[in-house]
Amino acid sequence: MTIVAASGRDLQMRELMDTMKELKLTIEALRKELTTKDKLIENQQEQIAYLQKKLFGTSSEKRSLVVEGQLGLFDEVEVEAAKDEPEPDAEEEVVTFTKSRKPKTLKEELLKGVPVKEKVIPLPEAERICQECGAELKPCGKKFIRDEWTFEPARLTVTRIYAETYYCPECKKEAGKKDSDTGNNLVTAKVPDALIPHSMATAALVGHAMYQKYANAVPLYRQEKDWAQYGALLSRSRLARWINVCSDEYFVPVYECLHRLLLQREFLMADETRIQVLKEPGREPETDSFMWLFRSGEDGLPKIILYGYTETRARYNAEAFLNGFSGYLMTDGYQGYNNLPGVKRTCCWAHVRRYFNDAVPQGKKLDYAHPAVQGVVYCDKLFEIERYCKERGFTYEQRQAYRLKKATPILSAFWSWLEELTGYDKGSRLGKAIQYALNRRLYLETYLEDGRCSLSNNLSENAIRPFTVGRKNWLFSDTPTGAHASARIYTMVEMAKAHSLNIEDYLVFLLNARPRKDMSDAELEQLMPWSDNARANCAPAFAQ
Repeated sequence: MTIVAASGRDLQMRELMDTMKELKLTIEALRKELTTKDKLIENQQEQIAYLQKKLFGTSSEKRSLVVEGQLGLFDEVEVEAAKDEPEPDAEEEVVTFTKSRKPKTLKEELLKGVPVKEKVIPLPEAERICQECGAELKPCGKKFIRDEWTFEPARLTVTRIYAETYYCPECKKEAGKKDSDTGNNLVTAKVPDALIPHSMATAALVGHAMYQKYANAVPLYRQEKDWAQYGALLSRSRLARWINVCSDEYFVPVYECLHRLLLQREFLMADETRIQVLKEPGREPETDSFMWLFRSGEDGLPKIILYGYTETRARYNAEAFLNGFSGYLMTDGYQGYNNLPGVKRTCCWAHVRRYFNDAVPQGKKLDYAHPAVQGVVYCDKLFEIERYCKERGFTYEQRQAYRLKKATPILSAFWSWLEELTGYDKGSRLGKAIQYALNRRLYLETYLEDGRCSLSNNLSENAIRPFTVGRKNWLFSDTPTGAHASARIYTMVEMAKAHSLNIEDYLVFLLNARPRKDMSDAELEQLMPWSDNARANCAPAFAQ
């Protein structure tokens, strides 16, 4: 059998075909690589636009859903749901929420509670002559001209404390002793103990330093310069020592009582943020620690707000703080709150909305064809329901019934819409928003179980914001002791604010009361900001 060798042309064709196959594979690989790089560039550009918006854009997340000539794209479910049965104790018409201008403050309201002093301007003696007859003019009244604000700067003084001493003149006469030899017949007045032993600190001074730092975010080094203007050389280290000692000695009993009362509630909210503590044992100064905030929910009972410092954000910190609590807990999306003993977790819809809002491209806020805008609108419909209930003054039972009727179909449509979305990059901001919502679906629907559950965690975020603002000024805590002291003082400040008390007066009120660790909860409740005692001593001037 004779084998005919392939011609040179055939070999060349085979080589060309193999080369073409290799080129196709290379082109396909390059195309995939370019697609990946394009997506990466697109995501990076999206991230740059997001950061620019955060840095230079408005911080408000408010948006208008009403555009002239624009039909409502997501009203069908709510409109259909409204056809069957009436709302609980409410009319059926659609309520449009518009932002009304705040009424102008009346002068009487502006001056309410502010002491008023009168200043009468006399007529110069040279002008007290009648132009008609030359007789001396006599005063017959006064004419109102205007009101003026007058500010009297604070003054720092030193009070030198003496204890008055008494002796018995009869005993002295009988004994025939001199004044210096009256011995046990001398009686000295009992002087209250100092706020801090062997210190010149007073409740008013320490309370003012606390108020300046924790309510007004004025760091101690600035306060040190301010005190120098009054002639007092109060160093920041001395002020810090006074603050820490008073927090440990007098605020711990109140804080622990508040903690016990908080754990008895059924509806709580929580949030956490970073804090840098320089001298934590075994940790680098740059390591992040955390300040937690736990507060009562919308249960109609007196508000309780507690801060707490921990070295890490680990789950066991939240579990330890909530030990003994049984009920609903509203939080953000942090997974450390999952499956805590005795806790039914609810997730914040404001965070879901924020993820979608951040995914809206620049200039596309009114582009209702964009999925990110559609996600924002779905969330806004849920918040409209909450505003409607609040405006109508619904009870918790009515709010739950209205939620079940109105929010349930919106939620069903939202989840179906999310599951049907395709063609988005999971690494994009839109992809992250979608996954954020889908991963927390179970917790995002828990609020439907009770009308006292909140839709968002905004109350916690508002309560922890003063700490984040102050952190921009004082930057870090030096020691864990200082961080714990800060947590307790922020607690007292926020409690005073939550109950509409004068913050500085409440801090001074607590320091003057000198709470002790052996006090009962009944005694400590007399110092709580909702007590009649606190309201009588710490009501703000405008409320008096």
